[in-house]
Amino acid sequence: MPETIPVLGVARLADASESAEVVVRNARVFTNDPRRPEATCLAIQKGRITLVGGEADVAPVIGAATRVIDARGRRVIPGLNDSHLHVIRGALNYLLELRWDGVPSLALALSMLREQVARTPAGQWVRVVGGWSADQFVERRLPTLSELNAAAPDTPVFVLHLYQLALLNRAALKAVGYTKDSPNPPGGEIVRGHNGEPTGLLLAAPAAGLLYATLDKAPHLSADEQVESTRYFFRELNRFGLTSAIDAGGGYQSFPENYAAVMSLAKARQMTLRVSYHLFPQVAGQELADLQRFTEMVKPNEGDEWLRVNGAGENLAWSPADFENFTEPRPQLEAKAPGELEAAVRLLLDKGWGFRLHATYGETIASDLEVFSKIAGDGGFPRGVRWFFDHAETVSDESLERIAHLGGAVSIQNRMMFQGRAFVERYGAALAQTAPPLVKMLERGLTVGAGTDATRVSSYNPWLSLEWLVRGRDIGGLLLTPPANRVDRETAMTLYTSGGAALTGEADVKGRLKEGYYADLVILSDDFFSVPEEDISHIESVLTIVGGDVVYAAGPFEGLAPELAPTSVRWSPVAVFGGFHATREPSGWRQAQDVLDVASSSNEQRTWRTSKEGVAPATSAEQC
Repeated sequence: MPETIPVLGVARLADASESAEVVVRNARVFTNDPRRPEATCLAIQKGRITLVGGEADVAPVIGAATRVIDARGRRVIPGLNDSHLHVIRGALNYLLELRWDGVPSLALALSMLREQVARTPAGQWVRVVGGWSADQFVERRLPTLSELNAAAPDTPVFVLHLYQLALLNRAALKAVGYTKDSPNPPGGEIVRGHNGEPTGLLLAAPAAGLLYATLDKAPHLSADEQVESTRYFFRELNRFGLTSAIDAGGGYQSFPENYAAVMSLAKARQMTLRVSYHLFPQVAGQELADLQRFTEMVKPNEGDEWLRVNGAGENLAWSPADFENFTEPRPQLEAKAPGELEAAVRLLLDKGWGFRLHATYGETIASDLEVFSKIAGDGGFPRGVRWFFDHAETVSDESLERIAHLGGAVSIQNRMMFQGRAFVERYGAALAQTAPPLVKMLERGLTVGAGTDATRVSSYNPWLSLEWLVRGRDIGGLLLTPPANRVDRETAMTLYTSGGAALTGEADVKGRLKEGYYADLVILSDDFFSVPEEDISHIESVLTIVGGDVVYAAGPFEGLAPELAPTSVRWSPVAVFGGFHATREPSGWRQAQDVLDVASSSNEQRTWRTSKEGVAPATSAEQC
């Protein structure tokens, strides 16, 4: 029986030529469109929004083949867009990783680790790679090396904590070959015991290169498994309402070889996440050669609406990059840094390439802006290309003015949510209140996008970041940001939707639920605009649509999204534990929503029977 909806006053079903493919109705729609901020229904055709309005507006476009989805009065938002996510690198390894994101206690985390050790085959590692902080655990501490060695006497275990340190058990030390004769690399330390042998503790001092180089020694997935891993990771991001991400490149992410998996999915038209990516020079001393190679291989903005290049970065050269390990003092940039940055930027401008630039500290940003001002004075900057700073925790008021003057933008992340306590201990609570100075950025009219910097420092769950934007507390509950530097919920949502779209030049097609825009939208488990602030981080999607297709469905919509095939990596932690650990139910809201759902369903059926006599209602799960 064709699927329709109980709309009073519909004289006929629309002809196939004029009918919508999908209609979402009975919703509380936040459109992010100032001209029509709210609606209850929307229609989709050929991957785009075609109508936004009420029941009477969508009724004429409902045809026999229209899929009608009743939101049951739930909140609908535009698809979220993480403006700084290491999504391509994270996707390649997702099936290999035991995620402690959201795990509430160290006891549970160690229990998960022991269970995973028991199923991990010989030759493979158990790896916990970021997305968590000791401050999230009720114990408020890291695991000890003794605990890791007891849990895994023979299986290599690697545990990464933020950009600060890594813990390796004895089996992992043996696998990587670190001995008392192994030298410390620049910016890193292999901690040794009284006998001179490595203990298993690796420190970023302050650079994380040692941590990442060690992780790279672990086994990798095959090419086919990397495609599968990418598909699984995208589904996990869809679970939280992400429909787009701006990839920030990263160390040990070489182009084009490490982009093969995502390109394979894009070629097969199997993407469930739109990705705009940046290309990151990998080897110090070869940055210009890398950038030249990139510009010869791909053109600015090359790609399509699913996968496209957005520029270079987040590093353009290694010497101008600072680090964000707040347990260590702010690093001093090398004298060669301005010259190397200038050479890289001039090359990119000549090729018409935009860029993003990692900069944690105000001193770094001020130095970078001197380079940009010099180029503006004698060669033109920015020549119409998009450019923006990432992070900017301690950017100065003067630098914000200069960024605005030079046509730049900013992408901020909730790294302080995971490292706020360390920042306060080193720099003081007063400076933490404006790290980053978000309200000042917005007051100056800067384009600002929000994100996470996942997967190795913050979690990829965007609702943690959205809670931080609104609430100003770290993951352990420490108050960092006063109301004067926090934003309201609508502004936070804008940063996570149209803000990210502006950074990729897609503000006219993405980030709003508006006619002509991509049909990327999310039905939420709980209403972001009304739940208590402390419950924002517990929100998930119950239905995610990207390009008009349902890519994730849960709860009352379970069964509407295509199933993922079981992973071929049978021992994968994801196969047992999934990704982000399911959090507690929001306080009282879920039960209230369930009552409303039952009442809504009952009322709809009653209305249907009395107003549409002779036409049976939809019987499949899609009437939900």
